[in-house]
Amino acid sequence: MRRANPALKNGFNKNYGVIEGRVMTLGGTVNKTFMLLSLAMVTAVFTWITFYKGNMSLVSSLMTIGCFGSLIVGVITVFKPNIAMITAPMYALLEGLALGGISAYFELSYEGIVIQAIMITMAVLLSLLILYKSRIIKPTENFKLGVCAATMGIGLVYLISMIMRFFGSEIYFIHESGLIGILFSVFVVIIASLNLVLDFDFIENGVDRGYPDYMEWYGAYGLMVTLVWLYLEILRLLAKLNDRD
Repeated sequence: MRRANPALKNGFNKNYGVIEGRVMTLGGTVNKTFMLLSLAMVTAVFTWITFYKGNMSLVSSLMTIGCFGSLIVGVITVFKPNIAMITAPMYALLEGLALGGISAYFELSYEGIVIQAIMITMAVLLSLLILYKSRIIKPTENFKLGVCAATMGIGLVYLISMIMRFFGSEIYFIHESGLIGILFSVFVVIIASLNLVLDFDFIENGVDRGYPDYMEWYGAYGLMVTLVWLYLEILRLLAKLNDRD
């Protein structure tokens, strides 16, 4: 089975089969997803408040800790899904530190953009969940291959952009508010949204196959990774649209 979301790829490829004892359930995964989102919200609000108090040096430190810390913990979670019950909450808390600062900077430049991005992200999540459950969207092998290829392509573009920025250059057109920049952001938002379908499929398959109960944390972690990516891409798209007004 192909997985576009790297956070879920490792766990999904393991054939756990039905085991004795506690197993992964849909309700348990949903509960843990809400727990992770709540933890991220707590630290995001803390960074947000710190930002508006004007303590920018602390905000910068919190964002740095959040970005690099969540990356390190995220990689550990991918390779050690059996400890996701520990690393997934840590990831959520660290990611919240980064998101709070990023969101505050966007809100300072574009008033009301954060609540718009949150509402759109939640609307996309619910819409795709309904489409998935009603089987209007089916994660066939071709579907997974296409989403996986597009996700890897986007990741490659972002990696090249980061390397070029390090040397004082940039792929300007994908970051600007021109037509190409907006179309690129729309494309990325669509691909990020479709990754949610693959996350739903992973969780459903995990429940059906009787994965161990720690995979609830792993599934919730993977879903959160996609939601964070989707939220940030929606923020970027809304910012570009605001720049055109």
